[in-house]
Amino acid sequence: MTSKRITQHPVLDIPEGKNVPFKWNGNGLEGREGEMLSSALFANGIQIFGHHHKDNSPQGIFCANGQCSQCLVIADGLPVKSCMTPLREGMKVQSVEGLPKVPEDDNLSTFEDIDSQIKDVDVLIIGGGPAGLSAAIELGKLNIKTLIVDDKDRLGGKLVLQTHKFFGSVEDSHAGTRGFEIGHILEKKLAELPSVEVWLETTAVGVFSDKIVGVVRENSQNSQNTKCDQGVSRSQYIKIRPQKMLVATGAREKMLPFPGNTLPGVYGAGAFQTLVNRDLVKSSERVLIVGGGNVGIIAGYHAIQAGIEVVAVIEGLPEVGGYKVHADKLERLGVPIYTRHTVLSANGKDAVESVTIAQLNDKWKVIKGTEKTFKVDTVLIAVGLSPVNEFYLKAKEWGMDVYSAGDAQEIAEASAAMFTGKIEGIRIAKSLGIYEGDIPDEWISKAAVLKSRPGVPLSKEALAALRGEIIENQDSENEADLNTAANLKSDAIKPISENCVMPVFHCTQEIPCNPCTSVCEEGIIKTQDDKITGLPYLTDIKKCKGCMNCVAICPGLAATLVDYRKDSDNPTVTLPYELWRDSVEKGQLVTITDVKGDIIGDYPVERVVANKKKFPGTLLVQVKMRKNVAKKAIGIKFQKSPIESIDIADTSALPDEAVICRCERVTAGEIRSAIRSGVRDVNQLKGINRTGMGSCGSKTCRTMVLAIFRDEGVDLKEVTERTDRPLFVEVPFGTLAGMKG
Repeated sequence: MTSKRITQHPVLDIPEGKNVPFKWNGNGLEGREGEMLSSALFANGIQIFGHHHKDNSPQGIFCANGQCSQCLVIADGLPVKSCMTPLREGMKVQSVEGLPKVPEDDNLSTFEDIDSQIKDVDVLIIGGGPAGLSAAIELGKLNIKTLIVDDKDRLGGKLVLQTHKFFGSVEDSHAGTRGFEIGHILEKKLAELPSVEVWLETTAVGVFSDKIVGVVRENSQNSQNTKCDQGVSRSQYIKIRPQKMLVATGAREKMLPFPGNTLPGVYGAGAFQTLVNRDLVKSSERVLIVGGGNVGIIAGYHAIQAGIEVVAVIEGLPEVGGYKVHADKLERLGVPIYTRHTVLSANGKDAVESVTIAQLNDKWKVIKGTEKTFKVDTVLIAVGLSPVNEFYLKAKEWGMDVYSAGDAQEIAEASAAMFTGKIEGIRIAKSLGIYEGDIPDEWISKAAVLKSRPGVPLSKEALAALRGEIIENQDSENEADLNTAANLKSDAIKPISENCVMPVFHCTQEIPCNPCTSVCEEGIIKTQDDKITGLPYLTDIKKCKGCMNCVAICPGLAATLVDYRKDSDNPTVTLPYELWRDSVEKGQLVTITDVKGDIIGDYPVERVVANKKKFPGTLLVQVKMRKNVAKKAIGIKFQKSPIESIDIADTSALPDEAVICRCERVTAGEIRSAIRSGVRDVNQLKGINRTGMGSCGSKTCRTMVLAIFRDEGVDLKEVTERTDRPLFVEVPFGTLAGMKG
């Protein structure tokens, strides 16, 4: 069987894990010890984990984050989520065909008294991602007894999945540093604070009326938690009684209702990043991404770094919702972005074989005749996130002193999550009477800035004025552009093109990002009005020494360096590049593009500069170009062959046949029928057709069900929401009973 392991990566080191044997449906396979079963199966080319008992539909993964149960398998006789179960040597894993059978067990079990095991803590933090870690660091500095629980085998949350450089500022949010490296930085800070205890592989499962939080704690041998007690049973239910609680559980991905949306090969962008970046498994060959926010665009970039072809990114809005520099970066590599498009269907029998998309009009209706079908094996859904806030809401209901941070409080970037974590940490300390000062106003204002939406991209006239350039077209049809240009930076310096070296900034949209100002050795890079969201410009071109730091640190790969000193007619242009070194070796022809991805021409590589210690993963590729195009150059095209639409027979189902509740296989048509018959209570829907009755607890289908109510003309104020009860996560009966072993 062909291995799907990633054996080279431009940013990540390839770990040398121990291979162990296991069995899949009786066949011998190998996987990395301690990796999740889902990744071990994917690495062996297996994406179908079983078939649903209701309609025999193939089942695979969707979230890879423990939020759904589509990846269910039988491991050593027990049904488990494969994305949350580590591989052990000799494991016997089977697909789920129909309903899992309760295993026979004639052995007498021993039990322990779980009522006597209550752990008291000052602060309980659920979630060890950027928000939870940042809060714990502030609490730890004040020597407050704090416990972090996280269901993964390592700290960092979504930071673990991020190979790109972060935005924000160097001082406050580690801008210019890659996400997984930021996770290591925060973890090291936490390790120096003895009052903070960390329980990994520990899942919070419920919040109860007696203000007790129930957690299920694993004690697998690969746990990285050195502070945990040894000798506890492999799965132990523990009650925690906190004085204060912080919910920093992050977010879960939203799903779209379209025919074929549950086929193996359709899954969330976070699941994809888990496979390719955390576990280094090449899950796909060709992907199409639905959603033009930062999550989708970044996933496309991660795909290319993993050696996966990206057919396109599609977005329903007229413009992408993510940062323009992210979108530009992807287009420069050769990935088309189709705005005003939607997905019509994912096509295939047992897995995705193709995907059909179409253009939308201003009323969000499909324009007939615009359909395109692409051959792909994966469709990534990145259409937004929902906060994982059920623990917070239930704790509020029971009158607990509870706080939230990060995406559980408000969906935003990880840099913002770090700030909200810091703020809530101090807020909790104040409520305990340990911190007497005020929360710094600067923190609150910076958190607000980091949460802010990106600005409107500036015109070339406005950008030229900011950067001191001559506006080439003084007869612009847009008078507002010229007025903006005149007011932006009247004291900017006109760049010269002889005997000088200068950075060129290709960012055109105000976003919270200024690391280029921090790394400039001469201190001559500033942002407009010195704001973190201001666009960068050069204050004194004569002082630039050409250190290239600004090019290397830019998170959007939107800075270049143009050096006229040796040849003013054919200056040397330095371009950032984060793919493979062997594709840009000296003498090779590379295709250079402008900011929009349009090709300027092919040029031989003169030199490649790499500072692995200071800027790991970023190559600086130098080419010589004519001066009339040198300042336009920004990207190196990677996907050079256009991907054409293919003609296939229409395999899409009717829209009513799109699955909404993936656990119980309830379709949009079944839900619409109930609504049209007068149903206005989601709890009643459960009784009629089992919508939301599955093991995920409606975590995936809830927003789509409410959307159908709205589409049917029902005011959501008339709809009775489902009643949430603990447990929020599936727990074996034996664990709740205190079964040992």
